Amino acid sequence: MPAMRQIVLDTETTGLSAATGDRLIEIGCVELLNRRLTGRHLHFYVNPERDIDEGAIAVHGITVDFLADKPKFAEVVNEIRDFVQDAELIIHNAPFDLGFLDMEFKLVGLPPFREHAGNVIDTLREARQMFPGKRNSLDALCDRLGVSNAHRTLHGALLDAELLAEVYLAMTRGQNSLVIDMLDGGGADSDAVAATDLSRLELPVLMASEDEATAHLAVLKQLEKASGGKVVWKEAPPATEAA
Repeated sequence: MPAMRQIVLDTETTGLSAATGDRLIEIGCVELLNRRLTGRHLHFYVNPERDIDEGAIAVHGITVDFLADKPKFAEVVNEIRDFVQDAELIIHNAPFDLGFLDMEFKLVGLPPFREHAGNVIDTLREARQMFPGKRNSLDALCDRLGVSNAHRTLHGALLDAELLAEVYLAMTRGQNSLVIDMLDGGGADSDAVAATDLSRLELPVLMASEDEATAHLAVLKQLEKASGGKVVWKEAPPATEAA
């Protein structure tokens, strides 16, 4: 079974809008193989050939003077393209980073960045579904999921990519756990296990007996009485909006 290769990616920029001329100034990527950090990473500071908004400097601390001797994007684009080639991308607020990367690739005459990689997972979108109504910034997710970010005082693309990798793994720890555990078994049977089609797995459905159903109803009646009739299972489901 081919290894699942994922690239966790983050960028820093001169401002908030690639469409109005803001540029990328830093990119950081870390590699996951089969949901494990490999230690391989890619990191560049980039000379944007323009000023940086004061608000952006307050976030990441990167100045024009610092970037003066750094390579221009055209000088590092091939290394970036090769590193992400065909990998699944994991990005927090993906439209922002992809918008800048697509623009940078366009400026050097290449097809959009996202055409060089595979699927994109937006962890901000995933977090909003997992934790509706809560703050889902990278810092908030670190706090919620027990990922230490004590060493993070300013935003930095490589550090944020490393933190996001840990956040993503924590968010998805329950997914594919059976497959991961089976692959971890190693030995001669590993390839056979990896090739197993789990979609055909049929789990037995055990129905409650008549006595068990009667006992269950008795407990529900006791709970209803104790709560003065305030039980959620008797509430009408909310009306669904028309499509």
